[in-house]
Amino acid sequence: MKAVTSGGEGFRVVVTGKGGVGKTTVSAALARLLARTKRRVLAVDADAQLNLAAALGMPRSEAESLVPLSRNADYVAEKTGARPGDGVAPLLRLNPDVDDVVDRFGQHAPDGVRFLAMGTLSAAGGGCLCPENTLLTETIRAISLRPHEAIVLDTQAGVEHFGRAVARGFDHALVVTDPTYSGLGVALAAARLARELGIPGLHLVVNRVRGPADRVRVEDELRTRGDVAFDSTTWIPDDELVLATEPSVDFLFDIPGEPFMAAVHRLAEGLTDCPARAAA
Repeated sequence: MKAVTSGGEGFRVVVTGKGGVGKTTVSAALARLLARTKRRVLAVDADAQLNLAAALGMPRSEAESLVPLSRNADYVAEKTGARPGDGVAPLLRLNPDVDDVVDRFGQHAPDGVRFLAMGTLSAAGGGCLCPENTLLTETIRAISLRPHEAIVLDTQAGVEHFGRAVARGFDHALVVTDPTYSGLGVALAAARLARELGIPGLHLVVNRVRGPADRVRVEDELRTRGDVAFDSTTWIPDDELVLATEPSVDFLFDIPGEPFMAAVHRLAEGLTDCPARAAA
C-alpha cells in the first residue's frame, strides 16, 4: 500500500451524509490515517449521537462519558453570557472568544489525533441566535489551522446543519452515501448545498458497494438525478469486518490490505495530493 504523503498545507474536511451510511467510520479512519503521516489532526464530532470518539478507538468508558460543548452549560455561559435553553438572550455575546476550546476540552485519541466533542448545531442555516449555537458557530470559525494540520468535522445526519457558519473555511466536503436511493438523495442535496456555500473541493464517497451492479446503479442514479460535478469518487466495498469490529476502527489497521482501509487510504491520498480549488 502506497504511503499517504504529508503535504505542507493544512486543510479542513467536513463529512456529511444520510444517517447510517458509515460517515462516522469513514471520518475516524480518515483522521487516523492522516495522523499517521505526521500531520496534526483534530477530529471534531458535531453529530448528536457522539459516536466519533468510540470509532477513533478511545476507551468506551471515556467516550461514553464525554459532555459536548453544546451541553457544557458553564462554558456556554462563560463565553456567551447566557446558558443553553435561555433562547435569544438580550446580552448574548455574538463573537465569544473560544481560542482556548481545544486546549481546555480536546481529548487524546489513538495515533495522536486530538478529539473535540462539539455537539450539534440547531438549524444552523437559519442562523439561530441561541447561546449554544453562537458558541458552536464561533468554535468552528475560531479553530486555528496550522501547517501540516488537518481538521475532520463529522456532522449530524442529513443536510439541515449546513450553513455558512459550518462551511466557512472548509476546503473539502466528503459526501458519504451507500448505494440506496435514499442515501443518494441526501448525498446529492448535501452536495448542492456545499457547492452553493462555496466549499471548493467536493468528493463523493460510496460506501458498502457489494459489486459491479451497485456501482452501475449509483452511476445511473447520478446521471439521472445528479446535477453536481464531484471532484472525486471513492468506492468503498461492503466489508463484514467493519460491522464485526465496530464501533472502533482499531482492528482494521492491523490487517494488511484490508478492503475498507485500502479505500479510505486512496481517499486520504487524493485529499493530500489534490488541494482544493480556489473558491469562486
